[in-house]
Amino acid sequence: MTKKHASTDELIATIIKGIDDVKGENIQLLDLREIENTVCDYFVICTGNSNTQVNAISGSVHKVVSKELKDKPFNVEGQGNSEWVLMDYVNVVVHIFQKHVRDYYDIESLWGDAKITEISPA
Repeated sequence: MTKKHASTDELIATIIKGIDDVKGENIQLLDLREIENTVCDYFVICTGNSNTQVNAISGSVHKVVSKELKDKPFNVEGQGNSEWVLMDYVNVVVHIFQKHVRDYYDIESLWGDAKITEISPA
Protein backbone atom coordinates (compact mmCIF):
# COMPACT_ATOMS: atom_id res chain seq x y z
CA MET A 1 0.00 0.00 0.00
CA THR A 2 1.48 3.34 -1.03
CA LYS A 3 1.33 6.42 1.13
CA LYS A 4 -0.88 9.17 -0.26
CA HIS A 5 0.87 12.52 0.03
CA ALA A 6 -1.33 15.29 1.35
CA SER A 7 -1.65 18.43 -0.73
CA THR A 8 -0.01 21.60 0.52
CA ASP A 9 -3.47 23.08 1.18
CA GLU A 10 -4.40 20.07 3.33
CA LEU A 11 -1.12 20.34 5.22
CA ILE A 12 -1.62 24.06 5.91
CA ALA A 13 -5.23 23.53 7.06
CA THR A 14 -4.14 20.71 9.37
CA ILE A 15 -1.26 22.76 10.81
CA ILE A 16 -3.68 25.63 11.50
CA LYS A 17 -6.06 23.20 13.19
CA GLY A 18 -3.22 22.00 15.43
CA ILE A 19 -2.36 25.60 16.34
CA ASP A 20 -5.99 26.49 17.03
CA ASP A 21 -6.55 23.38 19.19
CA VAL A 22 -4.25 24.88 21.85
CA LYS A 23 -5.22 28.53 21.32
CA GLY A 24 -2.21 29.75 19.33
CA GLU A 25 -2.65 33.44 18.50
CA ASN A 26 -2.02 35.85 15.63
CA ILE A 27 -1.79 33.16 12.94
CA GLN A 28 -0.45 34.33 9.60
CA LEU A 29 0.22 32.51 6.35
CA LEU A 30 3.03 33.89 4.19
CA ASP A 31 2.93 32.79 0.55
CA LEU A 32 6.54 32.75 -0.66
CA ARG A 33 5.97 31.11 -4.06
CA GLU A 34 6.44 34.34 -6.05
CA ILE A 35 9.76 35.17 -4.35
CA GLU A 36 12.96 33.85 -5.92
CA ASN A 37 15.32 31.52 -4.05
CA THR A 38 13.09 30.74 -1.09
CA VAL A 39 13.58 27.59 0.96
CA CYS A 40 9.89 26.67 0.96
CA ASP A 41 6.51 27.72 -0.45
CA TYR A 42 4.78 28.87 2.75
CA PHE A 43 5.46 30.03 6.29
CA VAL A 44 2.79 29.56 8.95
CA ILE A 45 3.56 31.91 11.85
CA CYS A 46 1.83 32.05 15.23
CA THR A 47 2.36 33.23 18.79
CA GLY A 48 2.20 31.43 22.13
CA ASN A 49 2.07 33.26 25.46
CA SER A 50 4.71 31.18 27.27
CA ASN A 51 7.30 28.49 26.67
CA THR A 52 4.70 25.98 27.90
CA GLN A 53 2.18 27.12 25.30
CA VAL A 54 4.82 27.23 22.53
CA ASN A 55 5.66 23.60 23.38
CA ALA A 56 1.96 22.72 23.46
CA ILE A 57 1.42 24.28 20.03
CA SER A 58 4.34 22.40 18.46
CA GLY A 59 3.17 19.18 20.09
CA SER A 60 -0.37 19.71 18.87
CA VAL A 61 0.74 20.47 15.30
CA HIS A 62 2.96 17.37 15.31
CA LYS A 63 0.15 15.17 16.69
CA VAL A 64 -2.63 16.44 14.41
CA VAL A 65 -0.52 16.31 11.22
CA SER A 66 0.77 12.85 12.13
CA LYS A 67 -2.71 11.52 12.92
CA GLU A 68 -4.64 13.08 10.04
CA LEU A 69 -2.06 13.13 7.25
CA LYS A 70 0.44 10.47 8.37
CA ASP A 71 3.21 13.03 7.95
CA LYS A 72 5.94 14.28 10.25
CA PRO A 73 8.28 17.26 10.13
CA PHE A 74 11.61 16.83 8.37
CA ASN A 75 13.20 18.74 11.25
CA VAL A 76 12.20 20.59 14.44
CA GLU A 77 14.39 23.26 16.04
CA GLY A 78 14.12 25.33 19.22
CA GLN A 79 12.27 23.04 21.60
CA GLY A 80 15.02 23.42 24.20
CA ASN A 81 14.01 26.90 25.35
CA SER A 82 10.67 27.14 23.49
CA GLU A 83 10.91 30.81 22.62
CA TRP A 84 10.92 30.10 18.87
CA VAL A 85 10.14 26.63 17.57
CA LEU A 86 10.57 25.95 13.87
CA MET A 87 8.88 22.90 12.31
CA ASP A 88 10.03 22.07 8.78
CA TYR A 89 7.49 20.20 6.66
CA VAL A 90 9.68 20.84 3.57
CA ASN A 91 7.31 23.03 1.50
CA VAL A 92 5.65 24.51 4.61
CA VAL A 93 7.67 25.83 7.57
CA VAL A 94 5.88 26.55 10.85
CA HIS A 95 7.27 29.27 13.15
CA ILE A 96 5.90 29.28 16.70
CA PHE A 97 7.06 32.31 18.69
CA GLN A 98 6.66 33.82 22.10
CA LYS A 99 5.44 37.39 21.56
CA HIS A 100 8.66 39.20 22.51
CA VAL A 101 10.72 36.99 20.20
CA ARG A 102 8.27 37.41 17.33
CA ASP A 103 8.38 41.18 17.78
CA TYR A 104 12.19 41.16 17.86
CA TYR A 105 12.75 39.08 14.71
CA ASP A 106 9.73 40.48 12.81
CA ILE A 107 9.76 37.71 10.19
CA GLU A 108 6.79 39.27 8.40
CA SER A 109 8.83 42.38 7.57
CA LEU A 110 11.85 40.36 6.48
CA TRP A 111 9.62 38.60 3.96
CA GLY A 112 7.77 41.79 3.02
CA ASP A 113 7.35 40.70 -0.61
CA ALA A 114 5.31 37.69 0.48
CA LYS A 115 1.52 37.66 0.27
CA ILE A 116 0.41 37.65 3.94
CA THR A 117 -2.95 36.21 4.96
CA GLU A 118 -4.35 36.66 8.47
CA ILE A 119 -5.90 33.40 9.65
CA SER A 120 -8.96 33.44 11.89
CA PRO A 121 -9.66 29.82 12.83
CA ALA A 122 -13.25 28.79 13.50
